Amino acid sequence: TLASCPRSAPPPTAATFVPSLSDDQSQKPHLTAFIGYKAGMTHVIREYEGAKAVKKEACEAVTILECPPMVVCGVVGYIETPRGLRTLVTVWAKSLSEGVKRCFYKRWYKSKQKCFSSYVKSYDESHKKQLERIKKYCTVVRV
Repeated sequence: TLASCPRSAPPPTAATFVPSLSDDQSQKPHLTAFIGYKAGMTHVIREYEGAKAVKKEACEAVTILECPPMVVCGVVGYIETPRGLRTLVTVWAKSLSEGVKRCFYKRWYKSKQKCFSSYVKSYDESHKKQLERIKKYCTVVRV
């Protein structure tokens, strides 16, 4: 049978990001979702009371989620067009951790590790201008 040797590879472990269905415009800007990994499953035993059952125990399956702390490394401003959202401005943080910079390289150990070095030099002048453009023109802002 094919049960012991499936022909498809398992999906890669990736974080799921599910935003809320509706965003309340009357509230202050806030994060509407967070990233979490499915770490595993276990079971719990609960006691419940009902009309027919007197303090019965039920074994229920539960999922364990791991939610690491989120760190904002940049802001993206979007404007609405007839075809949908379009990116207007992207602003990166001034100091990015080494773990974030490693994502931009295929071979980190062989590279010169120079990403974002020229961006940091011109950061102070262009940073304020780009944030003002986001405040003035953008309708959607994502981190």
